Amino acid sequence: MHHPYGTITSPAPLLDVTLERTLHAWVQRFSQPQWRGRHLQGWLFEGAAARREAERQLAAGGVQAQLHSAYKPLVQHFIDQVDSTQLAAAHVHYPRAAAGEQRRFALEAYPLGSLLPEGGVQLSQRADDQPWYDVQLHLKDGRSLHQRVYAPNRRHTDAAGDAVLSPTGWLRVGTAPGLADLIDEAVTTDYEQAFALAMQAVRSQPWPQQEPYFERLDIRIDLPGYEQPLDWAGETVSTLEALHEELYFSLLEFFQQHSGRPTGDRRLQPGQIVPDVRGGADAVRVHVALRAFDAPAQDAMAAPTDDNQPLHLLATAPSPERIVQTLHAWPAERFSAPTRQGRTVWGQYHAGSQHPVFISAGQHANETSGVVGALRAAQALQAQPGAHFALVALENPDGYALHRELCTHHRDHMHHAARYTALGDDVEYRDREPLLERLVRQEALSRSGARLHVNLHGYPAHEWTRPLSGYVPRGFGQWMLPKGFFLILRHHAGWQRPARALLEAVCQRLANVPGLAEFNARQRALYELHAGPMPFEVLHGIACMQSETTHDAPVTLITEFPDETVHGAAFQFAHTVQRETALAAVHEWQRIMDAHQG
Repeated sequence: MHHPYGTITSPAPLLDVTLERTLHAWVQRFSQPQWRGRHLQGWLFEGAAARREAERQLAAGGVQAQLHSAYKPLVQHFIDQVDSTQLAAAHVHYPRAAAGEQRRFALEAYPLGSLLPEGGVQLSQRADDQPWYDVQLHLKDGRSLHQRVYAPNRRHTDAAGDAVLSPTGWLRVGTAPGLADLIDEAVTTDYEQAFALAMQAVRSQPWPQQEPYFERLDIRIDLPGYEQPLDWAGETVSTLEALHEELYFSLLEFFQQHSGRPTGDRRLQPGQIVPDVRGGADAVRVHVALRAFDAPAQDAMAAPTDDNQPLHLLATAPSPERIVQTLHAWPAERFSAPTRQGRTVWGQYHAGSQHPVFISAGQHANETSGVVGALRAAQALQAQPGAHFALVALENPDGYALHRELCTHHRDHMHHAARYTALGDDVEYRDREPLLERLVRQEALSRSGARLHVNLHGYPAHEWTRPLSGYVPRGFGQWMLPKGFFLILRHHAGWQRPARALLEAVCQRLANVPGLAEFNARQRALYELHAGPMPFEVLHGIACMQSETTHDAPVTLITEFPDETVHGAAFQFAHTVQRETALAAVHEWQRIMDAHQG
């Protein structure tokens, strides 16, 4: 069946298969009489409750079993085996990674550093690459305990052909405790099989040569999985979220290769890739299918929002209707462009006597605090005599709709599948017809004549991993752990001086935002414990990056608040910081441009 842009759909799924659950297979196998009296250690992608129940079943058959999480085994060890109330300090000696990121095992230990007061957890790298952690626990009663925590990994090549290490299932069976004289081997678990089968189903299709290849590619995986809240860190260890991220970015890499584009090319337009990973199933089912877009049905199933609150009290991302209603209540010149799914991107221009500034948000639609921050900044500017600005509060409505759909099942996940547009590209980098959403940014810059673009963004508020492709997200390693609110400055040639003046002035003003300095210091300390020294300049407590570009406005100030996905007071704080940054930039730009033009 043919659709607009030459994409394809299929009446039958590309894959629909149910897998044997690895945990059940192990229980069935080792409950046989010949294994009575043996000792078993296993690693697989299961939660603590399921592992404990399997241990009880094996014990009934005379097998002494210890079952561990293959995902983040050190963190799970502390949850399962360490009484943190009795802990005074912990020193973890982690191995040097034999392939990929050298600090991989320190990163995998995140957020262990927040378990104790600052300095209570120490991480140091060993010289060897043996796949285990040596843990020294110092208890409040003066005792010290030494523990060895295994972290089974497999060595393989990633999508770019680089060698990496990835967590994997493992089985050790012996005639005595600690021995593996009967079995000592890697096991491809159901979790790993589900990923591999989904990828193979996509790779084996005869995709067209012309982008986009489809409208929507759905990858639905139901599996036991687990989500382990870490109350002491405000984090959740989630095999479901990790698999979503793994599928989405692995498929992007596959289609980049298919298209002949370089890895990481944000102009790729494969179509909309939608991983939907849900837990709680007794067995593992993988269903891969092509679908046509259905925007009305998608909007009808969106996660509920509380649109009745004033902007500054919004505790979660508002509905598109609330955004449009807010925008259209203000006097302005309006302009718009359609999206691929038939929605509308709205822009507006407010003429004034000041130097113009363009404010935008929602380019990456899973970064939602900037949307509210942009609306709140515009609300304040309305009341300022002479204010002169263009505004696009939601640049990617199709991605925003997908984010709302995915949040119905996983409200606290990052949902990077909603990052890009329904064409599958990053709208900022779109350079060929149909330009669609891209037209609104171009119109905003053209109408206003703005030399400054304040582009409000976010990034993950908790750990971002790709556990089956080297653990560290390829191309996004510096984004995998939160490190506080920071700024990215881009400028054209010849604009370095006013751009730098803006960066320094904005950082100085933001130092007065209540709570921001403490928030940044806390996140930065935890980041550096696990990832090493932060390789960015810090101005007034705010990390900054600066580079020259030829893109869009002569000066672009990009905000990055760790907002994927936060709610409640944390979301209110996030959009307050976004608002304050936009207003600080507008205010300081007036003085800087007066001096620059003079």
